[in-house]
Amino acid sequence: MPEYPDVVTLAVPLFVAGILLEMVIAWRSDRARFELRDSMCSLAMGVGNIVVGMLIGFVGFGAAMAVYEWTPLRLGTSWPVLVIGLVIDDFRYYWWHRFSHEIRWMWASHVNHHSSQHYNLTTALRQPWSSTLSLGFVVGLPVIALGFHPALIVFVGGVNLVYQYWIHTEAIHKMPRWFEFLFNTPSHHRVHHATNPRYLDANYGGIFIVWDRLFGTFVPELDEDPCRYGIVKNLGTFNPLRVAFHEWSGIARDLVRPGLSLKQRLGYALARPGWSHDGSRKTSVLLKADHVRRIPGDAGQPGLPYIGPESSSQSPPS
Repeated sequence: MPEYPDVVTLAVPLFVAGILLEMVIAWRSDRARFELRDSMCSLAMGVGNIVVGMLIGFVGFGAAMAVYEWTPLRLGTSWPVLVIGLVIDDFRYYWWHRFSHEIRWMWASHVNHHSSQHYNLTTALRQPWSSTLSLGFVVGLPVIALGFHPALIVFVGGVNLVYQYWIHTEAIHKMPRWFEFLFNTPSHHRVHHATNPRYLDANYGGIFIVWDRLFGTFVPELDEDPCRYGIVKNLGTFNPLRVAFHEWSGIARDLVRPGLSLKQRLGYALARPGWSHDGSRKTSVLLKADHVRRIPGDAGQPGLPYIGPESSSQSPPS
């Protein structure tokens, strides 16, 4: 078993220093905002994530080790392999992240990270407690099948996580243009956390933003449309337990609704967040279409369709 440093633990002093510095910036200017109860909830979510990882993190790692034992490929642990692994794992992260916005079962875990209506470095620590239940680790198993050792992937995943810490801030407006083109930045990630219709389901990259540019999910931040943070229907609570499990509760309530077909019940678990069998709710696709109908001049802009569907209702599955 190759040994790598625990980069997340090593970065804890950096996390604390960053929050303190951002608080000073918030005190001296309007470039950052804090709400004590919100920040405390985020910190509690971060601690809970660590505890849950210690208790059941072996499930995902065990699955990765099983795949590694099965695959005949072995790439080793040299520096070139480490760098390639970092890039490939970021590609994996893009798709995990995208699936986590497009499949409600995975969104039930990831929504925790989006639940804050504030955007600062404490928001980066608002991590889910139910990642294993969402089965997101399955997305990473093909990377292991290529011959990357699970310990190496855990290490580069930690590097990815630490990188994403600094982009959770309003204190930095823009980076140099070349940097904005290649890498994820505070500006790009503010878009990802925003609930403005044009910004929904965009900018999924971890370290690199090039995946979004390649797959058509990149949306730039516009000064004329400031980001509004949170989720489409905000929780109105700072209770970590409710933040952690509210969407799972919603799924459970929908699954036991009377009079639904098996296909409709599966839709409530596996379709896009906001899907409903009777069109009583709205997905991000429909919210974007509604925006274009209200403001036709925005049609075709990044993140928005050219023409909205004639009806915002969703056809129930047969």
